[in-house]
Amino acid sequence: MENLKIDDFTKYKFLSKIKYSPNGKYGGFVVSRMDVEENKYLSNIWIYNTDTKKLLQLTSLDEEKDFIWLDDSNILFPEIRNQKDKERVQEGEKFTNYYKINIHGGEASFAFKIPLLVTEIKKISDNNFILTALYDDCKPDLTNLKEAEKESALKKIKEEKDYEILDEIPFWSNGSGFTNKKRNRLYLYNSKENKVIPITDKYSNVELFSLNKDKSKAVIIINTFKDKMPLTSNMYLYNTADNTLEKIIREESFSYSYAEFVGEKIIFAGSDMKDYGLNQNHQFYIMDLSSGNIKNISPDFDISTWQSVGSDCRYGESDTFKVDGNYLYFETTEWNSSYINRIDENGHIEKITKEKGSVDGFDVHKGNILFVGMRNMKLQELYLLKDEKEEQITFFNEWVSESKKISSPERIAFETEPGITIEGWILKPVDFDSNKKYPTILDIHGGPKTVYGEVFYHEMQYWANEGYAVIFCNPRGSDGRGNEFSDIRKKYGTVDYDDLMKFTDIMLKTYSFIDKKRLGVTGGSYGGFMTNWIIGHTDRFAAAASQRSISNWISDFGTTDIGYYFTDNEMGGTPWNNHEKLWFHSPLKYADKAKTPTLFIHSQEDYRCWLAEGLQMFTALKYHGVEARLCMFKGENHELSRSGKPKHRIRRLKEITGWMNKYLK
Repeated sequence: MENLKIDDFTKYKFLSKIKYSPNGKYGGFVVSRMDVEENKYLSNIWIYNTDTKKLLQLTSLDEEKDFIWLDDSNILFPEIRNQKDKERVQEGEKFTNYYKINIHGGEASFAFKIPLLVTEIKKISDNNFILTALYDDCKPDLTNLKEAEKESALKKIKEEKDYEILDEIPFWSNGSGFTNKKRNRLYLYNSKENKVIPITDKYSNVELFSLNKDKSKAVIIINTFKDKMPLTSNMYLYNTADNTLEKIIREESFSYSYAEFVGEKIIFAGSDMKDYGLNQNHQFYIMDLSSGNIKNISPDFDISTWQSVGSDCRYGESDTFKVDGNYLYFETTEWNSSYINRIDENGHIEKITKEKGSVDGFDVHKGNILFVGMRNMKLQELYLLKDEKEEQITFFNEWVSESKKISSPERIAFETEPGITIEGWILKPVDFDSNKKYPTILDIHGGPKTVYGEVFYHEMQYWANEGYAVIFCNPRGSDGRGNEFSDIRKKYGTVDYDDLMKFTDIMLKTYSFIDKKRLGVTGGSYGGFMTNWIIGHTDRFAAAASQRSISNWISDFGTTDIGYYFTDNEMGGTPWNNHEKLWFHSPLKYADKAKTPTLFIHSQEDYRCWLAEGLQMFTALKYHGVEARLCMFKGENHELSRSGKPKHRIRRLKEITGWMNKYLK
């Protein structure tokens, strides 16, 4: 067995976009990998035959990241293939080319060009599609323009490329850049006539749309605003036959996560956010379209309906809810794992998967489930769940467990307060020697409403291969334990800090090989906030690496994409009505007490935890004579450690490991 190397993650395969064909005979999915030399990700569509159990790579141009099934044999996918179109994109023209390919053989053929940047598309009939696409009210609309008009509009766009006008909040979004007056708008598209018809208005952002079985209706979740985006949304019903749009739920203080048709009814999940704020766990409701009656069918349900198990070994997304028959299938996070469940219209809930680990998306056909999963400390693979048995279908990443040294997590649980149990883990260094003392890294997850679990985490495994013990836990604020456990509003840096420090104490007491003089701490996002907080409240750590962090809730409020509502929700105030509260929970307040040498990792285009947060903390430490270093990544955002450019991800891990080596070895 070989040691896991820092760049081994560039050889991993990542699975996403799992979708059954209409007849359920085939499963389509996307396989992505890294090209380090070109510093990008390569993606292709694969097909799984459920009868023969054979796998086929369908495309090979490395740019096929998404698709839909047109019928049982044909797939539609977006791609820009010819050079002229690539040049037009560089000139500022917005459009999406679609290609059609038969899964039984032959080359992909051009299907149609939609003069919009399409974000999602669904087939209504042979020539009609419903789709969402990005709309920019600050730029000329190129839809249905004649060639001369289009050239004039493109010239204007090019002339104004260096200007950004801000007149609403949020004005930018992590991963999307400036979003002022930009919306995800709903359209009808006729491929025969090449005609695009807008369905929603220019102020409405479509968060989700779903068709019923006969494609006559669509349920749509919409967030409409002009000046300040609210946390609430509304549900609409769209009739495809007469092109009418109707608001069907008039509750003004409600946040929807998803909605689907079950027969002539709509089942949806959502929250009024009254008891636990914006992170409140969602419940399920059923709406009878004929009467308009709405019923909460899960009033006692207090489980997260999200996949919250963290890992740095994913790329791309898959659906996490789907109607099959009379059931809505959905995901939950419970303690340290995510599961597939189903609910009927009466509110009866069944857990469908039982294995620990992570379910990273799925599709269902007549009760059979194809899902992307992380099982038994292995990387992502495709699994089939049939008759309550899981069968591994792909073995793309099997070489890792077969050839590399992997450290298995050991679980430990303890009471931090009477009745409050915290669970955590340790990864022992590979080739462990009980007679040695080892440097140890405390790794803190983001969120805070996410979780660590027993899944593959490359950076942790790499550190274990470099001679480190790695410890990590799920303190209060983490997901998977109900609303009360995850609710740390107005408590950041208090009970969660206590949990982390008690966990560290218990690990030192339990595992005598941990060298208490060689402790390091790191974390990203909320974990970065907590790293900043820790160095201002204790000097027990010999080194720290703060990643994509928050240091000042006052500045965060007005500069980040979620600041104006997240800060208010989590801290219980704004800079004007509760200034002292925001400052109390800001790590920057305590930076003059810090003594720990600290590395800061920040991305220039991280609009979730903006660069200014890292700069303030870095400046404070340097001002007070504490050794500090800031590594800034240009062209990256909040997702650097998970989907950043391959070379940047390597450099990030080198920076953190090098910093720990300097002070812990």
